[in-house]
Amino acid sequence: MSTDPTAGGSTLAEPHSDQQVERPRMWRVLLHNDDYTTQDFVVWVLETVFQKPRADAVRIMFRVHRAGRGLAGVYTRDVAETKVRATERLAEEHEFPLLVTMEPETDDESR
Repeated sequence: MSTDPTAGGSTLAEPHSDQQVERPRMWRVLLHNDDYTTQDFVVWVLETVFQKPRADAVRIMFRVHRAGRGLAGVYTRDVAETKVRATERLAEEHEFPLLVTMEPETDDESR
């Protein structure tokens, strides 16, 4: 196959572009404390939905319990939305009122 564009064939290489690809905005997924959701369930959600090792899941659960909310992870918007929906579905299936929210990460948080 010819790579010469004047020869009527197709070109193998794309023209070089000086465009900069921006990193996507990242979103923080937060779990909120309540008086009914068990600590074991929160740890299980962190291990299952957020793929946290047990020690990290327990640490985050205690943060939620003591501070009122805790960071489950930072993801692109689509991934964050998927994790929020999965957590909401599991909480509903297990009859827990666990609140999970997402918020955009600010510029100073990403540094």
